[in-house]
Amino acid sequence: MKHSVLFKLALCSVIFTTGTTIVANAKTPTFYREIAKKNILAKPKPNTTILAQADTSSVERAVFNRINQYRQGRNLAPLTWDNSISNQARIHSQNMASGAVPFSHNGFQQRVQEIAKVISYRGAAENVAYNQGYADPAANAVQGWLNSSGHQRNIVGSYNLTGIGVARNSKGEYYFTQIFILKR
Repeated sequence: MKHSVLFKLALCSVIFTTGTTIVANAKTPTFYREIAKKNILAKPKPNTTILAQADTSSVERAVFNRINQYRQGRNLAPLTWDNSISNQARIHSQNMASGAVPFSHNGFQQRVQEIAKVISYRGAAENVAYNQGYADPAANAVQGWLNSSGHQRNIVGSYNLTGIGVARNSKGEYYFTQIFILKR
């Protein structure tokens, strides 16, 4: 009996420590020319297979719901989902998942410029994360952001619109991008 309990505890330790989560630096993104501009906003030509959006849309909604629960718990208005913002976030996540761009905020300024074509805005911010090996990748990404002061500041910021894009590649890595917009 004692051996069985110890084995189960050891197994749980292995299961809970095998996942990896990385949250990008929350400082203001640096805009420098590292990647040709056309690659930043284009749908990826993957080096790694990207799984269908249907597989990740529920993860996107789970992130959205968790972020709004957190905001409402602090007496902040919930964010409104915007498809045009989500499209830009999704393209960035797909590009990171495929290896077309590095895991970073590269291209943030261009993503906001694309959003500005359909939404007049006063402020914008972005959170990115990736993880692998978790039963609930959305919860893990959101928790990583909440544990980072810069990312948490974006989550509770004076924004009213958001878009979330998630991509998962054939290696099982989930890439997350959340863009926050303060609409005029």
